Amino acid sequence: MPEAQSIDPPHDCPVCPRLAGFRADWSRREPEWFNGPVPVFGDPDARLLVVGLAPGLRGANRTGRPFTGDFAGDLLYETLIAFGFARGRYQARPDDGLALVDTAIVNAVRCVPPENKPTPAEIGNCRPFLKAAIADRPRLRAVVALGKIAHDSVTRAFGLPAARLAFGHGARHVLPTRITLFDSYHCSRYNTNTGVLTPEMFRSVFAAVQTYLQACE
Repeated sequence: MPEAQSIDPPHDCPVCPRLAGFRADWSRREPEWFNGPVPVFGDPDARLLVVGLAPGLRGANRTGRPFTGDFAGDLLYETLIAFGFARGRYQARPDDGLALVDTAIVNAVRCVPPENKPTPAEIGNCRPFLKAAIADRPRLRAVVALGKIAHDSVTRAFGLPAARLAFGHGARHVLPTRITLFDSYHCSRYNTNTGVLTPEMFRSVFAAVQTYLQACE
């Protein structure tokens, strides 16, 4: 596992050969796309960190901003705006002027994986950057994990065995340093189309986060 020297990998990060090759292939196909490890987006002093799985091929891999340009971003940013964790208007592009409020967003794996399926080794290789993103926010009080892979990577970033804290939509776990982890099913098109996750279920997680952070003030 590499040691993260910063919160974001370099644009030409070579650590995961399969992902580097996939990025290079798409750089040849779509040279105007971002095609690199997607950096953290948001407030460096944030109390809330939202952790996703990985960039979408035609979403963040294209635009360079987490959850920007794909269906998952529509629901995520709409919800963040509704609960005061973002302001502006989300228009699915990185120059839309949308700003996060007391919030940052990062993916457990920074590079787009083939078929949106990173390997365990690739998830582990990227974890130092997740740890750095967490450590870089001294006021952090809440983490929302979107899906089990994000949940497991967050718990391991805190030095806890993933099996110790079971993932479940709406579950809440106390992590070291007074940080609370909130679990949600991922806001993917598949989950919403199949009814695994409804907008109401998703909003309930952020309502709980909002109440929690208000109590922390």
